[in-house]
Amino acid sequence: MKKIAYFSVMCAAILWGILGIFIKKLYGFGFNPFQIVAIRALGAFAALFLYLFISDRKLLRVQPRDMGYFVGTGILSFVFFNWCYFIAIQYTTLSIASILLYTAPAFVMVFSTILFKESLTPRKIISFALTFIGCILVTGYFQQTGDGLSMIGVLAGLGSGLGYALYSIFGRYALKKYDSMTVTLYTFLFASLGLVPVTDFQGMLPLFSGFEVLFLAISLSLFSTALPFILYTKGLYHLETSRASIIATLEPAVATMVSIFIFQEHITFFRMMGIVLVLAAIILVNERTSEEQNESLNLMD
Repeated sequence: MKKIAYFSVMCAAILWGILGIFIKKLYGFGFNPFQIVAIRALGAFAALFLYLFISDRKLLRVQPRDMGYFVGTGILSFVFFNWCYFIAIQYTTLSIASILLYTAPAFVMVFSTILFKESLTPRKIISFALTFIGCILVTGYFQQTGDGLSMIGVLAGLGSGLGYALYSIFGRYALKKYDSMTVTLYTFLFASLGLVPVTDFQGMLPLFSGFEVLFLAISLSLFSTALPFILYTKGLYHLETSRASIIATLEPAVATMVSIFIFQEHITFFRMMGIVLVLAAIILVNERTSEEQNESLNLMD
């Protein structure tokens, strides 16, 4: 079963890594960032609702007083980090946007230290430093060439990392009471509701004028949102969380390969070194000792 679990998590990471393909192509058809986030949230909610309705309807139940958790995971996290991420892709490159998104573990470390009083270990401090240096290299700060990056893109990329980190913070409270599938379903529901006031749905409808657009929207919702989450969750049943997280770091590597081979985006030596440092930081912070794992389990009880 463990081999199947490893394969499931690897497939999830690969599917998340090809997310940029659908985003870039939808931009080409005239969709804006909020509209693309709406497609992802609504489509994933519909897919997950159908999945849970068929497989386990008990997971559809939540208490009204707990809706605040899902405002946090859905609006303050999912909507915000997706919006920032898609802007980062628009103004930088797919590989750079992806690696800036993966500054999230550093933000999680800071928030967890302040909010949950988790210990700030040397491993975490080194990981934070590697992430910081890696991000500087990725943005091309040390390169005195005309290949500089848009500051909007860099800030948006860091904003996506912050928003992605907020999901872990709000989700931690929600997971004390609900299954991870329930948390994700209601995250997508509240994300969809939160997008209503800021998304031009009327202007979006005429853009669905051909089969290719419909295919891209469905693929974005199913293959890079709902399906990878289901695969990742299934993998977690048979793997330690830290091991699954390490395997999931395949995502930015896949995004980098996509940017190079599909979109012919230019990757310099310094930026590649930055990507390597950030990946090393992610692996380091997830390679927890058995003592740290026990501490984490006790906090979740």
